[in-house]
Amino acid sequence: MSGTESKNVVVIGGGILGASTAAHLARGGAHVTLVTSGALADGASGRSIAWLNSSGDRSAEYHYLRLLALDRYRTWSARHPESRAYLRFDGAMKWAGPGASFRDTFAFERARGYDAVWVDRADVAGFASDVNAAAVADEGAIFNPGEGWVSLPELIAALAGEAVASGARVIEHAGDARVDVQDGVATGVVLGDGTRLPAGQVVLATGASVPVQLAALGVVVPDATPAAFVLFTDPVDAAVTTVLNTPRVAVRPTPDGRLVLDADWAEQSVVVGDDGSISVPEESVQGLLEEASRVLAGSPRLTAERVGAGLKPIPGDGEPVAGAVPGIHGLYTLFTHSGATLGLILGELLAEEILTGRPSPVLESFRVDRFDTGAELDEVGTGAWAPVVPS
Repeated sequence: MSGTESKNVVVIGGGILGASTAAHLARGGAHVTLVTSGALADGASGRSIAWLNSSGDRSAEYHYLRLLALDRYRTWSARHPESRAYLRFDGAMKWAGPGASFRDTFAFERARGYDAVWVDRADVAGFASDVNAAAVADEGAIFNPGEGWVSLPELIAALAGEAVASGARVIEHAGDARVDVQDGVATGVVLGDGTRLPAGQVVLATGASVPVQLAALGVVVPDATPAAFVLFTDPVDAAVTTVLNTPRVAVRPTPDGRLVLDADWAEQSVVVGDDGSISVPEESVQGLLEEASRVLAGSPRLTAERVGAGLKPIPGDGEPVAGAVPGIHGLYTLFTHSGATLGLILGELLAEEILTGRPSPVLESFRVDRFDTGAELDEVGTGAWAPVVPS
């Protein structure tokens, strides 16, 4: 892209959103530094169910964005044959809980043109032989052939590798990096040890930390981030390929023959200490193992290898937050649930905005300024923020 040789961008955040943005920026000719507080993928991206989908009822704009996201994953798969080890589109199955129905969900998906097939219980084995048909709801289930899963640590490593190959620098274990704002302009990033990295543009993609970091700059983004966890099993003596989203457990395979499990009820059992520590009750761990065994064909014996607990990034209104931060020239942010599904497309579109200076129409519904931030930069030139006082 023309004019990109002068772009000097620091991306904060070593998850899927930061790595994707850095790779696309570097590919487009920018001088890029990717910094992360710890190791790459050691945050929410390393403990994600990572179900690739646009399942269920959502706004038309969000559905469209997710369809683009799935398209980019298929492009990645075609261009990177080795990714079949960590990126698969073998379909997903879901069914409703007792007293509920997915018939309306199915009708909604079909009306949107989404690939969805209604499967009677007797026909489950023909669509997903790894599913225990007896566990499926009496009314049947929805099978989405175009859905899949990704193991984000492997994808992030590949994206970081591509960024470096295009000239980017990756700084891990940088501590708590902050955006340096002077006179309403993002002028760089200060690392945990005080090292300053000058930049013309800064991207804040630090997952659950984004609202807190923006609040320190006077920008309010509503936050619904909960404490959550996923459970990684030991290797399973059963062939599991289908992603499952069932009333009591979600299941997806991993590249090394394990399973990743989570569920809303289990998430709600998490205990957050006064010091911010997160603990997971043993009964929740065992409950997930039992539920996963019940929904899989052959009821394989499952054991826990480890628990991945932490904060799960979710904006207050559930929709992605993407693009320029109002009031701070040169600062951009990405903050979203479903970072796994959206990772490639959000990184691509934000990088294009930075490189060209032209906002993406696709991201119009997801701008930071859809919120009433309630604050604006003061004029004393300190980079401090003060509340707006109505005149």
